Amino acid sequence: MAKILVAEDERDIRDLIAFTLRFAGHEVVAVGNGEEAWQSAPAEMPDLILMDVRMPRMTGYEACERIKADERIRHIPVVFLSAKGQESEIRTGLEAGATEYLLKPFAPDELTRRVAELLNRHKN
Repeated sequence: MAKILVAEDERDIRDLIAFTLRFAGHEVVAVGNGEEAWQSAPAEMPDLILMDVRMPRMTGYEACERIKADERIRHIPVVFLSAKGQESEIRTGLEAGATEYLLKPFAPDELTRRVAELLNRHKN
């Protein structure tokens, strides 16, 4: 299946996302903040990046902007997972370069389905 980079500062949520995606057959690399996501993306070269918005050290928005500014990794789709569902938050995420903005909470089967759709849409 696909390699997915997950950036989420809340350990329980990060573990749930990683478990769900691994159960669906994906390889998962999990990190705890936006800075780690931005730094590990070039080495890991994931097929998809799932990222929280509000994280310490670097927000998801900042990490997404840096990823999209890097020629080596700008092609990787970034999807925000956030409880912040206001229109302004979603717009900010899309303006930062995200492909999609998914709202928490989500059912594990819904996450698996959406990830499959996104991976199919962004096949090389």
